[in-house]
Amino acid sequence: MLRLENVKVYKDLDEQEVIRRTLIKNWVDEDDVITANVVKKSIDARDKKNVHYTYAIEFDVKDESKYPKIKHIEYETEPLINKRRNSNYKPIIIGAGPAGLFCALTLVENGYEPVIIEQGAKVDERIKYVSEYRETGKLNEMCNVQFGEGGAGTFSDGKLTTGINSPYIKKVLHYFHEFGAPKEILYLNKPHIGTDNLVEILKNIRSYIESKGGKYYFNNKVVDIQKGEKLIKVSCSKNDFFTDTLVLAIGHSARDTYKMLLDNGMDIVRKNFSVGLRIEHKQEMINETQYGNITELNLPPAEYKLVHHAENGRSCYTFCMCPGGEVIASASNDGEIVTNGMSTFKRDKENANGALLVNVLTTDFKGDDPLAGMYFQEDLEHKAYELGGSNGFAPVQRVEDFLNNKVSTKIGDIIPSYKPGYKLSNLNDILPKFVSETLKEGILAFDKKLNGFASPDAILTGVETRSSSPVTIVRNEELMSNLEGIYPCGEGAGYAGGITSAAVDGIKVAIKIIEKE
Repeated sequence: MLRLENVKVYKDLDEQEVIRRTLIKNWVDEDDVITANVVKKSIDARDKKNVHYTYAIEFDVKDESKYPKIKHIEYETEPLINKRRNSNYKPIIIGAGPAGLFCALTLVENGYEPVIIEQGAKVDERIKYVSEYRETGKLNEMCNVQFGEGGAGTFSDGKLTTGINSPYIKKVLHYFHEFGAPKEILYLNKPHIGTDNLVEILKNIRSYIESKGGKYYFNNKVVDIQKGEKLIKVSCSKNDFFTDTLVLAIGHSARDTYKMLLDNGMDIVRKNFSVGLRIEHKQEMINETQYGNITELNLPPAEYKLVHHAENGRSCYTFCMCPGGEVIASASNDGEIVTNGMSTFKRDKENANGALLVNVLTTDFKGDDPLAGMYFQEDLEHKAYELGGSNGFAPVQRVEDFLNNKVSTKIGDIIPSYKPGYKLSNLNDILPKFVSETLKEGILAFDKKLNGFASPDAILTGVETRSSSPVTIVRNEELMSNLEGIYPCGEGAGYAGGITSAAVDGIKVAIKIIEKE
């Protein structure tokens, strides 16, 4: 392939027109071109007087020697996996989130017929439970934002950005596109799917896996796992299974499962994680701050990603920023308040929101309990529930009042989006001192980078505790736990942080399972 990079475009053009003009500008004969595609598109808004798109174009020609000055790209072909199954037992995957589903996809493409066990419901039914919780405060502890087909990422922004470097990222994006995601996720610098699109994509993935012999068991909670001499017994709320290959794609909120695994001899250790709040601003303000007010380009709702290293040695950073979205109730048990952010593909809501987090270290807890971080999360969620009025409402506070450590008594021009409701509070009352101090310093520092971030009427909603798992389920170079045949996988096992990285880890685990045979 040939590649043209740093292609600057100052108008709103469709991708085919961008390709055509770029090839003409670089003296590429149209008759020589076999295929041509946009492989990257980003927005350069560093100079607010000169906001533009930056593209990269890749194309194949009949004779590359005619274009010696254009960059040449070679891609490695994906190695073929030997399709053999020596066991009479089907591999079992616990969890139908990105890690579990992409593990299953890789297995079915190599002749396996995996069994997928999920404690929550199919995505159609799950939507009803999530909506009921948001409207009435009635929570289904088996099926909610954390549990059910698609995992926690289903009710988010559907972000596909990741900080990892893996050859399987492109594979994940192509899978999503194949099952219904817009083509632009293949080349946007910050691709996202949106909750609305994810619902249909999950149905398509399920249909494909089932067409290849895979089988789902929904509304079926795993209650015990026993490792025998040769086989693993998986006891569920409805029935039992036996296998020699078990994938633990359990998600970061599977607290009962963590306890059960620890009791049964699984090697689990503490992991650093983060906690904090959700912050909301007007999306219009974020757009103007990021893009300026001169450009005539039809730009998407603006995003931000900020980090500050505080004087106390902690870090404050933004995470899972949702342009044009809403703060969503994400508890998995009664008596908790947990927040997350969600956007549809259009990102057309009035507010922008993002997690505002502070790192929590394994050394912050006394003793040697591997689940100490999990109990820390639980305690903070219970306190938020009580601060919100013990009725499912979330505690909220204006930024100005948070900085001044005083209870908010009014709402300004930014209306909290959290449902089923909110209560004006002082979030300092429940946050650990190192968290609140770091958040305050971070908010003021971010305001210098993004003017308006510390706006007095910006809204803080508590608490954000489930950004990542508080534990790691230890695994070896073969990605297997200390119990033979059991593979910890994805975000809940401590090896991912988001949809794409979890999906990549699912693919890696599937490949190890196949290679083992």
